[in-house]
Amino acid sequence: MRVRCAVLGDPISHSLSPTLHRAGYAALGLDGGYDSFQVLEGTLAAFLEGLDGSWRGLSLTMPLKREALSLASVSEVSATAQLAGGANTLVLRPTGHLADNTDVPGAMAALAERLPGVADDGVESAVIWGGGATAASLIVALHRLGCRRVRVLVRDPQRAAETVGLGARLDPPIQVEVGALTDPVDAQLLVSTIPAAPQESLVDGIRRADAVFEVIYHPWPTPLARWAQGRPLVGGLDLLVHQAVLQFGLFTGVEVADPETSQRLVTAMRAAGDRVLRDRVARGEGG
Repeated sequence: MRVRCAVLGDPISHSLSPTLHRAGYAALGLDGGYDSFQVLEGTLAAFLEGLDGSWRGLSLTMPLKREALSLASVSEVSATAQLAGGANTLVLRPTGHLADNTDVPGAMAALAERLPGVADDGVESAVIWGGGATAASLIVALHRLGCRRVRVLVRDPQRAAETVGLGARLDPPIQVEVGALTDPVDAQLLVSTIPAAPQESLVDGIRRADAVFEVIYHPWPTPLARWAQGRPLVGGLDLLVHQAVLQFGLFTGVEVADPETSQRLVTAMRAAGDRVLRDRVARGEGG
């Protein structure tokens, strides 16, 4: 039986996940299907009920990452997903699904690749634009890289309460402060998890950002990515590729911890994603 996987979310038409996972199948000579479906908030459980036994895995994007943890069909939640308070991955099993989070290790791998000093020196402090599920995953990733101070800048502090409270649950705990999205930025690392449009009015408020992590990849380049030219930059495609490789292993059983296999997948997925993003820019769909 042909294994089926997909990415779910709302909106979903821009997603590069089908392109990346299909490139992974091609690179390793595997037979698998990977599609995309628009799934609205509150309807994830109903979508799962309609799947048959050919389905192996689902990638989740907004607004489904936190919803996934509350599903009755999920019998196991990884320690990383539980800590981050959200899952971007569902591994579908007859006995009950596994909710996992590959955004955390994917972000760590992307940072280590683009900012080589991170692996040795870590990140002492960071500012994050946005306070949702992706921001929470980035806080966990930064904590594992030695970060001890994070300032989360949001429009509505009340909606970010869960993410801000994450700092106290980490071991050891770290300081997570909340501020207004319009606050000036003075940071060792600036991370953006917000859409491109609001960034237009925010980049002028950046006083210092030694390095930038832009998790958005569409449209590209974002206003922040353009501002960061000449500085160390981790892009949204970097994160998407590294977390997709880890998902690919969970969905297919391929041992992606093997460095050679992992590099083949990273290379194939990044090349495929790059082609699509270049085509979008050529069609006037860039930032």
